[in-house]
Amino acid sequence: MAPRPSWKGYLKLSLVACAVELTGATSNAEKVSFRVINRKTGNTVRRQYIDSVTGKPVADEDEVKGYEIGDEEYLLIEEDEIESVQIESSHTLSIESFVDRADIPQIYFDTPYYVTPADEVSEEAFGVIREAMARQKKAGIARIVLYRRERPVMIEPFEEGLLLTTLRYDKTVRKPEDVFEGLGKRKSDPELIELATHIIEKKQAKFDPSGFEDRYEDALLELIQAKQKGRKPPVVQAAERPANVVNLFEALKKSLAGEDGEASRSKSKSKPGGKRAPAKARKRA
Repeated sequence: MAPRPSWKGYLKLSLVACAVELTGATSNAEKVSFRVINRKTGNTVRRQYIDSVTGKPVADEDEVKGYEIGDEEYLLIEEDEIESVQIESSHTLSIESFVDRADIPQIYFDTPYYVTPADEVSEEAFGVIREAMARQKKAGIARIVLYRRERPVMIEPFEEGLLLTTLRYDKTVRKPEDVFEGLGKRKSDPELIELATHIIEKKQAKFDPSGFEDRYEDALLELIQAKQKGRKPPVVQAAERPANVVNLFEALKKSLAGEDGEASRSKSKSKPGGKRAPAKARKRA
């Protein structure tokens, strides 16, 4: 079943506009989730709002949002009043400017969404905007109201459609100098850097997200499956915690030797028709 759109509205470039839909680019559907259970009855537990003064449960129809305007004084705001708040970005992605994607620091990227035309009539205008952006190799900057909050976004060509990534506000991003203050003042030994560089070279590979697996979630599933079958949960050997390296030079040398050995083993395994030498030959060697 196709995922439901997260937002419907219009993509606008100057006077050109087309209807579009946003669909979440990521999913948590496969994530292991737990319910809270009453241990005594085995029933699921549901949450309920309780009046902070009377201690009595509050009926759904009596729940209303309140904005604090004074000490324990609240202005009541109804749901339909909130829904009535509409600005341009509530329904229109109006591209305000174009930038080089590389100019946006990675730390500002938040949540990705796929952008597609909402109907057949919109496909031509959508295709023109996408192709023009691809030719210029630029990303568009716009704003959108998602989940009752206006967010700055970056829009870029992606595969046959567009990819929209919500951006964090500058005021929500901690400045690196506030955290990294004092780092970099000490000069590192060039020989140590050279050894570390060689290790990085040995570990180079092509990015392949298909190899990523949530090993913690796999361990949780093993626990669940064992309990389902009435077996004892598997004993997981805790990984040894690393300690600060005392002799950095020796640690880097051993690491490099280990990488060289791993590379040699990989090469011998990948040789077509490769056979082990006879026992006598191995002894003479």
